[in-house]
Amino acid sequence: MTDKTDQDHPQYRSDRAIVNQLLAEELTNYNLAELGRLIIRYRGFPGARDIQRDLKKALDKSGMTEDELYEKTRVLHAQGGLYQNLGRNREDWS
Repeated sequence: MTDKTDQDHPQYRSDRAIVNQLLAEELTNYNLAELGRLIIRYRGFPGARDIQRDLKKALDKSGMTEDELYEKTRVLHAQGGLYQNLGRNREDWS
């Protein structure tokens, strides 16, 4: 039997803060893009179970399915400007 232990994600601390904002704030276009980005990052990750749970809560809060969220965020990204003028680069998908 293989011993599987949860791993620590190197972006956990900053991602936890973002997830807390997603749960507390209105789901703006920017927040929807962040939600989609983080769902992709943590899909299948062996750890950060609390973040994974809270991402599901935020998705439920949006009233969209995961596929609907991705369709919406594809449109938003195609329009551009979601991450401009924020003083940080959020195009870190992994």
